[in-house]
Amino acid sequence: MATSYTTRADMRAVEAECPWADRDVARTMYDFLSLTRRNHGARPAISYQLLSAPDAPKVTISWNELHARVTQAANLFRSLGIGPKDVVAYVLPNTMETVATLLGGAVAGIVNPINPLLEPEQIGSILRETRAKVVVTLKPFPKTDLAQKVAEALTHAPAVTTVLEIDMLGYLTGLKRLIVPFLRPKNPMAHKATVKSFTAEAARQPSDRLTFEDPKEDRVAAYFHTGGTTGMPKVAQHKVSGMVYNGWLGATMLFDPTDVVMCPLPLFHVFAAYPILMSAIASGAHVVFPTPAGYRGEGVFDNFWKLVERYRCTYLITVPTALAALMQRPVNADISSLKNGFSGSAPLPVELYNRFKKETGVEIVEGYGLTECTCLVSVNPPEGVKKIGSVGLPFPYTHVRILNRDGQGGFTEAGVDEVGEICVANPGVYEGSTYTEADKNRDLFAEGRFLRTGDLGRIDADGYLFITGRAKDLIIRGGHNIDPAMIEEALNGHPAVAVVGAIGQPDLHAGELPAVYVELVKGASVTVAELMAFCEEKVPERAAVPKYIEILPELPKTAVGKVFKPDLRRMAITRVYQKALKDAGLPVTVAEVVEDKKRGLIARLSRQGEVSDAQVQQVLGGFTRPWEWAA
Repeated sequence: MATSYTTRADMRAVEAECPWADRDVARTMYDFLSLTRRNHGARPAISYQLLSAPDAPKVTISWNELHARVTQAANLFRSLGIGPKDVVAYVLPNTMETVATLLGGAVAGIVNPINPLLEPEQIGSILRETRAKVVVTLKPFPKTDLAQKVAEALTHAPAVTTVLEIDMLGYLTGLKRLIVPFLRPKNPMAHKATVKSFTAEAARQPSDRLTFEDPKEDRVAAYFHTGGTTGMPKVAQHKVSGMVYNGWLGATMLFDPTDVVMCPLPLFHVFAAYPILMSAIASGAHVVFPTPAGYRGEGVFDNFWKLVERYRCTYLITVPTALAALMQRPVNADISSLKNGFSGSAPLPVELYNRFKKETGVEIVEGYGLTECTCLVSVNPPEGVKKIGSVGLPFPYTHVRILNRDGQGGFTEAGVDEVGEICVANPGVYEGSTYTEADKNRDLFAEGRFLRTGDLGRIDADGYLFITGRAKDLIIRGGHNIDPAMIEEALNGHPAVAVVGAIGQPDLHAGELPAVYVELVKGASVTVAELMAFCEEKVPERAAVPKYIEILPELPKTAVGKVFKPDLRRMAITRVYQKALKDAGLPVTVAEVVEDKKRGLIARLSRQGEVSDAQVQQVLGGFTRPWEWAA
């Protein structure tokens, strides 16, 4: 049962009760779920609906049923050769089977969720990095190319021996169920893995017991990749203790068995997997996953408030870009059951917070987490003081420090409200081995223990943590550091602006200049000149006033709705380099901008006529980002 914690002293008092290692918590994922079955077996665990309409068919299973499905999934994976150090990957949208795969994979071995929006080459790269043996994905289905994409990815991942397919047909009713088999696309099997039905194979396994030993020892049970829809993802390792810690926090401080949590976020992301699913397991709360694509699902935003009413949701899980989209729709349902909304993944603009509270009467509680920390770090106390713009108080057993390099290989501690790098130690941090790739762990820890997050922040006198930006997102204009959040916060105050992304675009003289990409509120109209004038008035620092603003139909976003800045940087590099080459009269174009593991973003050029390397170097050599010829 969740208890009210309102201050930093309350958080520290929990720690004082006993060390985390002495807490009476589950030591294996199977014990974790089995305890919930014993305490809340008949209560609803997960609800799911394929379509977004408030009267669409839905499926709800109890904790008893979920336990049985996870047991079968874990037994199935073991029967396919998955041991404690072997990997089950899944490339799936949200389904009931996705939940069973996530939990069953962590019980049998190491589960590796993969973003289905990635390209086949990237999926294949992750499968190679994790050495996955089994992959769970969709059976070919209309309006999705996921099965075909995974089939291509498997040609790059020869270690995969078995593919288990989930058929979405079972979620359809009536005429659609009859028609889909005739519309099902063919899947060219270019790989050599054996393909089987997940449902049929799982049904052959016992549902009341594991067919293997489940030693009570801490171990890596999940691999989650970081990165958005493009780029070079890194793979973070999560131990059972960190996964249970996230659930314990949710049950201790947030949810109880009567809560119903609306979660339209993807189950390949830590936000949905840990603060939500693990907290539901620990507390016995009921989680609702609407449509395979969550917020991206057709009609989800239009029907959202009616879905909240349908399930009598008490908590809403969201991200700032989703809140901005919801504010473009009327609150057309009874949402009086809502207690709070939780927002993460990116800073919540103050104007959006205020607008949402005014329209809905619901307060948004901001929190902070990272894939590298098995997620949770801090939260604004739901029953305590919520400081707008802050991500709240560090959780019990989470030690957050603000550190800066001292120039001699060490670190100095920042003072109250002084900005530095946010560094974290807690039970979710796998010290020294955060990433599967050893090179990625070098220089990742301060004093050997505190994970360097790469986020810039400060802690105020009351212990509240504020994120001020990403170290890598800083716009460095002639040696002067500009926090893009300053620009984004100002532009979010414009009534026509829905989403903002500020980056540094290449500049020959200053190195970088601030550039802004904007997505407008649906139906709104504003000119670039008007936005520029607004910035000149509202951006508090003259050097931070953008030199370039572009309005896009939609900003590139990650699967959880965070603005994906690498794509914005690609656009800026392409535009700036293209103009420089054209102004110089060279027959060269920018074919693409790609990311290299060591050199970062690189412009690949294409010759349209005779031109020498020296001529191109004379034009582009003054920019900080490198270039090369496209193959």
